[in-house]
Amino acid sequence: MRKGFTLVEIMIVVAIIALLAAIAIPNLLGARRTANEAAARANIKVLCTESETFSAGAGNGAYYADLAAFQAASTAATTYCGSTLGGYVYACSMAPGAYTFTATPVSTNTGAIVVTGNTGGQITTAAFGG
Repeated sequence: MRKGFTLVEIMIVVAIIALLAAIAIPNLLGARRTANEAAARANIKVLCTESETFSAGAGNGAYYADLAAFQAASTAATTYCGSTLGGYVYACSMAPGAYTFTATPVSTNTGAIVVTGNTGGQITTAAFGG
């Protein structure tokens, strides 16, 4: 009597593994997208908090005059502004008296929302059209 697996048994095992993968992979991608979105919100909040902290303290009620001044004073600004991290592209703009920070997903696979932080620390989200 020979020992081993028949072709049919191996095909059944492969089919079961494929079925489990088909169920698990979409869930993993959804979890990654959710994590990217949460990170984008947190990163925009950090940028807004640093701008508001400067305004309340050393800025005497004024915000950074321009992006270069913000990046010179802030590690977060140099890390995020103009970078692509966690599936999001970060854009920063500063003008006397105002700022806008935006995190836009690279694709719908990396995020479903655009996160924006505006003067006064207002953080908003909008659906990403892709």
